[in-house]
Amino acid sequence: MQPTQHLSEQRLADAWAELQAQSNNGTALTADAYRLAFADPEFMLRRETRGIRIQLEMLKPDLAQASMGVQHTVVVFGSARIREPAVAAEQLAAAEAGGDARTIAKARALMRNAHYYDEAREFARIVARYSRHCPREEQMFVCTGGGPGIMEAANRGAHDEGALNVGLNITLPHEQSGNVYVTPDLGFKFHYFAMRKMHFMMRAKALVAFPGGFGTLDELFEVITLVQCQKAKPVPIVLFGSDYWRRLLNLDLLVEEGTISPEDVNLVKYVDDPQTAWEHILAFYNLPDVPSRCG
Repeated sequence: MQPTQHLSEQRLADAWAELQAQSNNGTALTADAYRLAFADPEFMLRRETRGIRIQLEMLKPDLAQASMGVQHTVVVFGSARIREPAVAAEQLAAAEAGGDARTIAKARALMRNAHYYDEAREFARIVARYSRHCPREEQMFVCTGGGPGIMEAANRGAHDEGALNVGLNITLPHEQSGNVYVTPDLGFKFHYFAMRKMHFMMRAKALVAFPGGFGTLDELFEVITLVQCQKAKPVPIVLFGSDYWRRLLNLDLLVEEGTISPEDVNLVKYVDDPQTAWEHILAFYNLPDVPSRCG
């Protein structure tokens, strides 16, 4: 290491050590004009420096994923509330023991949808097993919002196979923490939804949406709109759970009312099986179905 580079890095380390020492000593942090600007939280959190913070949220996950060879992802969305069958069964038993009708109805719905947890987990396993036999630059890595429910299931499936996987978490009023199956060096936390959305799309080779609520719909329609308007490259958009999605989305109505084109209906694919979902992605890119022949 060159002496000047060492000196520069030491100064940066000293600046952060000063802040840490203040925290450890319980000393209140006050504005300090002489503190290095990028080591000054009071300055970095000003409204006027929002642009800098947005740039940092773009750069940090981008550099980290590039350094670990994550170039292509399969993004999995779905409800954070869905639990694995064993947990859902325990919650249902507890609800029935409590006797509250509303709690029982909610627990029964979660039990009814618990199979999606196992299917999301299996889908991620399939992705990981296939990519294991591909050159790193052609591998596809599971990417989720990093939270519980379907996100946890997908990260868990990749983790089962020993594969790297990505979690793009975000700060929420009801604090959400990353699930334990996200690869630690690929677990990121965002403040800005816009930056998180961009990172979902930057490396996405496919989107698989399991049943979910407003958050899932938000991300799903974002991708559909970008692809429809040719603001993003075409990617396979898979809706897992055909009964759920066909009841929720009446795309034929939009065609009838002239608000979308007939061909827009083909932007999505309904599936009910993890292997079928993966085969659709392979067919979209004309990839072989035998992993050893990847690329």
